[in-house]
Order: sequence, then C-alpha cells, then structure tokens
Amino acid sequence: MASLVPVWVALVLVFSLNVSPSLSIASFVFGDSLVDTGNNDYLFTLSKADSPPYGIDFAASGGRPTGRFTNGRTISDIIGQAMGEKGFPPPFLAPTTSGDTLFGGVNYASGASGILDETGSLFIGRVPLSTQISYFEQSRAYMVGMVGQNATDEFLKGSVFSITTGSNDILNYMEPSIPFLGQEKVPHTMFQDYMISNLTLHLKRLNELGARKFVVVGVGPLGCIPYVRALKLLPDETCSSVANRLTQGYNMKLRRMLDQLNDEMRPASMFVYANSYDIFMEIIQHYQHYGFENAYDPCCGGSFPPFICFIGSNSSTSSVLCEDRSKYMFWDAYHPTEAVNVIMAQTLLDGDDSVTSPISIRQLYDFKL
Repeated sequence: MASLVPVWVALVLVFSLNVSPSLSIASFVFGDSLVDTGNNDYLFTLSKADSPPYGIDFAASGGRPTGRFTNGRTISDIIGQAMGEKGFPPPFLAPTTSGDTLFGGVNYASGASGILDETGSLFIGRVPLSTQISYFEQSRAYMVGMVGQNATDEFLKGSVFSITTGSNDILNYMEPSIPFLGQEKVPHTMFQDYMISNLTLHLKRLNELGARKFVVVGVGPLGCIPYVRALKLLPDETCSSVANRLTQGYNMKLRRMLDQLNDEMRPASMFVYANSYDIFMEIIQHYQHYGFENAYDPCCGGSFPPFICFIGSNSSTSSVLCEDRSKYMFWDAYHPTEAVNVIMAQTLLDGDDSVTSPISIRQLYDFKL
C-alpha cells in the first residue's frame, strides 16, 4: 500500500535524522570477506578477523582489528571515501547498527559466504548472500516505517548497491571431493551456470526491494592467491591456470548476464560490471612497476598450511609478519593488502569500459535514473 506521508514531509524527517539523501549517497555492501567490515565478529565461525594484526593499518580504529580481512581498508571502503561518503557503512550485525544509522548505508557482507547457501559450511557460521538480502529487507522495512514508502524508494533509488561474491563458491568447488559424503562434482560449466542463475535471482530480488544502481564485482584470479598456489604446489611466481580459467569462464558469463539485465531494466536500473580479474592480473604481472617487492607470498601467516595470521604472546607463538606491508600484494593467504586495494579502487572508479561497463563507478554514483 502506498505511503500516506507526502514525499516532501518524509524527506524532512530524513533530514532531521542527520541524513541527506540528496547530498550524500549511501552504499549498501553485500559479499564475502573481501568486503566484510565486521559481521563475522558477531557469529560463531572459524572465519574471523577480530584479532591483531588484522586492521593494523586501519587509521579509523587506531590500528585495532575491526573484522576486516586485511591490514587496512577494503576496496569498498576506499571507493566510498573517494565519493564523499560519511564514514564507513557499519556491519549490519553490530548492535549499534540501527535507527537512523541505516540511512547512511549498511554493510551486510560475511567472510566465507558465497552466492550459494551451502558455500562455506566448513567454517560453520557465515551469512549467505540470500540471507544478506533478507537482512537488507529488514533494514528497508525500518526505513519505510520511519519515512514512508515513497521517500524510502527515492532514497534507495539514489543509493549504490555493491555485490562482491563468488570467490568462495569457486574455491569450494575446486577443493577435493569428500568420498564418504557421496557428492559428485558437476562439470565446471554447469557449476558456473548454477552460480549465475542463483546470482541473477538475488539481483532481481534486490531490484524488487528498491535497489536501482548496482556494482557487481567479478571474481579475481584465484589461481594466484597463496592458498591455491600452496595447495597446487606451484613454483615461485606461477599461478594455477586451471583455477584462473575456471574463474574467467564464470566472469564471462557474469558479464553477459549483467548486459542482459541492463537490456531488460534500463533506464529504470543500471548494472555495472567491475572487472577485478584483469586489474589484479595487470598488477601482479607488473608488480615492481606498482612499487611491490613480493607479489606471491602473504605478508602474514606464511605460504603453507594452516595459513593462520595472528599475534601470540611472544614471537615464538606469533605468525610471521613481513617488515613492510606496503611492499606485499597479499596480506594473508586469501586477501590483498590495503596497498593493492587502493590501486584496485582507483582503477575501478575511473576506468574505461575494459575495467567497468557500461559506465565507470564514479559515473554510476552521479547517474540520474
């Protein structure tokens, strides 16, 4: 039922909550550990980044862990700052994320999660993408209760929704099957199609809930991360071609799907594909040009199982930590350093159509639907 509150009255209420949808664009972030800002801190899970040295370079916390799976800011943090967002979208599961804070944007991302509900089950707790969207539905219902349906729709129409997911689905697929569970792997093309069909449903659900401006990030070169390289016993400066081909195949299908959604839904909605794969490969192949000294080993946790990054009571119980974090591409066995995230974010903001399509992320922020 349409709201009985006039839009202008509802917007005045939003202003009274110290939120200005016309002056500040809110971000709603969905995905996995690449963009999780602390949701997993509130779960019983093996996938956590709540202890030092995680966050050691995160200025806003004074170097204390925030639940981010890196030494500093995520790519979404950096893009949001560049676009003038006030602060960082807080994790949805934090007790303080309620009330008028929702109008400043929210982060729903969860480490170990994926497009598929079953992804990451070995880590026990995680919030799958479907549940993240259900959490957003709760946030939206609160907004409607505060300012009415029409004002909420207008507010969300100008907001940016970013989705960074798929890596864990592919990593789980690549792991050896467990014979006694009786599960046979489907062909990789079928698995890619299964990921795409599920993601399509999730994006359409977000659209039905009011999302109009989307950034959907492709999966990076998983064959180059220390975890995969160690499992495949690859020599120095070598990536797994099998893992990278699987990832590229998925990304091609993802881009085609987003093109189709744009054909179906424009001009009412806009879906931007972010080509993280090619950006990351460019950096890793020319890492010295970008100021890095090590492009293949993790700064923290070492290159061999169990890949744990932590600070113990003394040096004998602590993980190995590199001397200069700005010279390493990988923070731990799975995630890039803030130094890489800065380059990625800057490239995505203003890249040409080989990097983001059909428009850049900066153009999406300014785009009027």
